[in-house]
Amino acid sequence: MRFVIVGAGRVGLRTGRVLREEGHEVTLIERDEAMIRRARSNGFDVVEGDGSREELLLEAGIGDADALGALTGDLNVNFAACMIAKHRGCRTIMRIDEDYREEIYRKYADEVDEVIYPERLGAIGAKNALLGGTIRAIADIAQHLQVVELTITADSPVAGYTISELQLPADATVLAFRKEGGQYAIPDADESLAIGDRLVVLADFEVLSDVRQIVVGRTAGRATADPGGVN
Repeated sequence: MRFVIVGAGRVGLRTGRVLREEGHEVTLIERDEAMIRRARSNGFDVVEGDGSREELLLEAGIGDADALGALTGDLNVNFAACMIAKHRGCRTIMRIDEDYREEIYRKYADEVDEVIYPERLGAIGAKNALLGGTIRAIADIAQHLQVVELTITADSPVAGYTISELQLPADATVLAFRKEGGQYAIPDADESLAIGDRLVVLADFEVLSDVRQIVVGRTAGRATADPGGVN
């Protein structure tokens, strides 16, 4: 596949490396001379200039690209690049930094295919390491929504219950379930919850603590390390 990335800074360059390692073709657009030199020293094709300009996007190959990642620290540049790429039929990914406001998210989220927050993703990784294996944050869906993976423990109040008997707060929904050692599947209302089973739950931040207490129990604050994830 072919990708165009606007921004060869920390986020853009690392994304480009991962894509290239997987065999994809990547072209970067960057206007900072130091970043251009660094990207080229790493073997990337770089188009010099402002990534919000259509002629530079066309020079980078946006006309036949599969997707564009607008990954600069400038929201206006990112949005303009995405709108041009969308007009050309590309999938669009736009970076918003951690200090985004709810109105900004709502304004832009409907206009692009996906919004990412690099700083928040890094925070999710750190949080997972701190929480350990019984609770694992998977993704932030919006400013107030998160997908989490929770493991049934010996202290879980719902161990032995069926999924239909699981009473979560109104702002929380079970998305997937797996028995210990099995694969994730759509939840079966009659499936029993046993120690080691896992649930993937979408929940509002305000009710996450209640969800953890219901599913994990009192071990929620002292989970043991277990890097297991969604398979």
